[in-house]
Amino acid sequence: MSNSNVPKIRFPNFNEDWELKPLKDISLLTSGGTPNRKNKEYWNGTIPWITTSEIHFNVINKAREYISDLGLKNSSAKLFPKNTILIAMYGQGKTRGQCAILNIEAATNQACAGVIVHKDVDYLFIYHTLVKNYDKLRSLSNDGSQKNLSLGLLKTFHLAVPNDIAEQQKISSFFTLIDQKVKKQLEKIEQLELFKKGMMEKIFSQEIRFKDKYGKEFPEWETRRLSDFGSTYTGLSGKTKEDFGLGEANFVTYMNVFSNIRAKSDGVEQVDIGDGEKQNLVMKEDLLFTTSSETPEEVGMVSYWGNDEDNVYLNSFCFGYRLNDATVKALFLAYLLRSKEYRAKINLLAQGSTRYNLSKTELLKIEVKIPSVYEQQKIIDYLSILDEKIDKEVEKLVSLKELKNGFMQKMIF
Repeated sequence: MSNSNVPKIRFPNFNEDWELKPLKDISLLTSGGTPNRKNKEYWNGTIPWITTSEIHFNVINKAREYISDLGLKNSSAKLFPKNTILIAMYGQGKTRGQCAILNIEAATNQACAGVIVHKDVDYLFIYHTLVKNYDKLRSLSNDGSQKNLSLGLLKTFHLAVPNDIAEQQKISSFFTLIDQKVKKQLEKIEQLELFKKGMMEKIFSQEIRFKDKYGKEFPEWETRRLSDFGSTYTGLSGKTKEDFGLGEANFVTYMNVFSNIRAKSDGVEQVDIGDGEKQNLVMKEDLLFTTSSETPEEVGMVSYWGNDEDNVYLNSFCFGYRLNDATVKALFLAYLLRSKEYRAKINLLAQGSTRYNLSKTELLKIEVKIPSVYEQQKIIDYLSILDEKIDKEVEKLVSLKELKNGFMQKMIF
């Protein structure tokens, strides 16, 4: 065999070339099926049921749905053993081509391929190799409008495999250890986020109150409407796809607004704004809201723009809100409107059937409870400290993932 099939980094005492093998030669591949959704007896059982939405480079220990023995027997659904590798053959966005390891016995639908690795091959090594070759796997998709994978395509997909299972196990153990560290880091972030969420509920329900530097209580909170201290403006309008990806201006993306309580300065993309073109600039201290989405839960997510940058605009699926009252702090409002109580109020304003939209007029009618500007700052300072802790842990997570990716490029072909 050619040395081209040998990775750059190897464990000591392993010197043999790796062999390129089609997936069908090292595993049994099959797909599942879906029991009739109308028959309740099929869906009233204890057999875990896995769909592509649960496959994202992970270990699956439990399911969201369960089927019965009757449902399994009366459909093309198949029961896969523990340690089966599942591959998403269909799916929107980046789902297609992602894989997961079954840590339980479970059934799955026709959109998932089950890879039952032969006993003389380490299944964890094959899993990590499939993770590394995610982009290559996706490139096998058919040319149809759905661009799906198929069992036929997967069976002919070649992987470079050491013939010595001991080398396979050394490599898989190394990456499993990194994955465990990634999992612990994710759990740490989730715990911090849960703690922050709980504290926000207590702060904005006034279960917890801050005091001034003399230990005295701040004044009672006032109930006011958003229209009392600010006004809205629209995002980009009249633009075509030819206007994006070039130009000297930038626009804040939808995902930047949706994902971050503080919109990130690097979460912008280029847009061409013509001379004399009337578009609304985003300014420091503005609040940005998502105005349109496929689900009501995503509508009205607010983000604070704290960046002092010129020539920045807002995407067309969001709108801006600008304060005109010095007694209200924009970042305080962002935290308030991201709290559980106010998210519920905003969700009720979402209008639509297949796509949901938020009326700026209706949003401005929302009543909010506002403390003194000094207590607002106390709240901002406290929640900002929590955000900083979360950000640091996220940075550690990113570093771990980058470390894993670097080793994968050099240890797996």
